[in-house]
Order: sequence, then structure tokens, then C-alpha cells
Amino acid sequence: MRENPLLGLTFILVPFSLLSIGGGPSIFAPLQREVVDVMHWITAREFIDLFSIARVAPGPGAMLATLIGWKVAGWAGAIVATLALFVPASILTLAVARVYDRYRGRDWHTALEKGLAPVAVGLIFAGAISIIRLSGDGALTWAAAVGAGLTLTLRPKLHPFVVLFAGAGLFVAAEMAGLWPVVAP
Repeated sequence: MRENPLLGLTFILVPFSLLSIGGGPSIFAPLQREVVDVMHWITAREFIDLFSIARVAPGPGAMLATLIGWKVAGWAGAIVATLALFVPASILTLAVARVYDRYRGRDWHTALEKGLAPVAVGLIFAGAISIIRLSGDGALTWAAAVGAGLTLTLRPKLHPFVVLFAGAGLFVAAEMAGLWPVVAP
């Protein structure tokens, strides 16, 4: 797979596509492990940079896979990564939705919904922890992440841009006070 990055991207992203319970954020931790630690296609810093671009750009955060594909194999890699991540999940979702709606209200249906919810939350949480650990910026990063999570949990109607700008302001103030040095890439 190292010799053919397009094939490698396909073999890595298709299973993630089929297992991304909870959406794109649920695959961030295993995706980071594969592309940084196992395949060594990109560095941890590049992963964080691509993650940041994917989160700020319009569209789903799972576009991180597209950016990784682009970094690994140019435009062909971006196209292969996007298709490998989105097509299998779309086909599976369509098939499952047809069966799922047919049995709505049954006991096993309700149990499945209640059982998958904490799994999705756990996967998303693991992805968030993976990103925070990769950033390597210490207590201030963890405090900002926990603060943003608590704020959005306790005030769900608060626009995320308010939290985004508050977090940016926190890091600018910390940099100006010499509490948090900006690390050059």
C-alpha cells in the first residue's frame, strides 16, 4: 500500500466509511493513527493543520480525508479519498434506512437506537482527545477544549462562532502574556 497511495487510501478509508458511527469525527482518531503512525504519509503537525482547515472550511469535517488524499497523492488522491469515504457509507445508509424505517417502533429498534448513541459519543470523544493530544500544547489547549465543550453543552443555542472567537481570543491573550508560545511549523 505504501507503493500505491491511491490503493492505500482506498483500503484505509472504505472500512472507516462503513464504521463511522456518529459521523466524520468518529474516525479522526483511527484515521490519524493510520496516516501518521502506521503509513507515515504525513506528520502529526500536518494532520493538525489539515484538521484545522477541514474544520474551518464549509462542508463536513470529514473532508479531512479529502485533504489527506490531496496531501498524499495530489488531485487523484483527493478524489479517491473522498469517494472511498463517502460512497460506501452512502450506499450502506440507503440500504439500512429502508429496513430501519420498516421496523420503527419495535423493541429491538428502540434498543438499537439507545445502544448506538453512547457508542457514537465515545467515538467522537476519542477523536477529540486524539486531536488535542496531537496538538501537544498542554494545559491551555485542554482547558480551551473542555471549556468549549461545556459551553456548547450547557448553552446549545449559542452560535459556535462565539465559542470559536472566544477560544481564538484566549490563545491570542495567552500569547501576548507569554503564557503560550506559538510554535512555528
